[in-house]
Amino acid sequence: MRRMASSIRARGVAATVGVGPKLGRSIAHKFTHERYTVAILARDLGRLSRFANEVAREEKAYVFVIRIDCPDSKSIREAFEGVLSLGFVEVLVYNAYYQPVSWNPTSFTDIKTDSLEKSLAISFLDAFLCTQQDRIKGRCFSGMVKRRSGTILFTG
Repeated sequence: MRRMASSIRARGVAATVGVGPKLGRSIAHKFTHERYTVAILARDLGRLSRFANEVAREEKAYVFVIRIDCPDSKSIREAFEGVLSLGFVEVLVYNAYYQPVSWNPTSFTDIKTDSLEKSLAISFLDAFLCTQQDRIKGRCFSGMVKRRSGTILFTG
């Protein structure tokens, strides 16, 4: 986990899993602007660090960069140890997806079973795993329930 930023935030932690150049980056901008401590998670640390630097500079906010590989449950667990070390997650945005390298099916029957399985695993199973990550005072989702506060958003 690396921190990029310059000022303290007070509204809680907003974590976005699956940050790329479009929606994920926009989400990070929005939550830093709304005074959240933002954790952005993705597989490519180099690209993620560039996004974090940009957002931190524009918003004058903390942006925490955490590597995650969604098909790997160990990676999810380790990444959320970093996220949860920042405090309770008030907002979890799950924006990860899988698109095969050659994604040009011309009909329903052209979709490969392994591609569909991987897409479903990343879109649903891994999203579920992100909400279930343990912490001493509660899991991401159960901590929200206990506090009667929090939001989980799934994009896709």
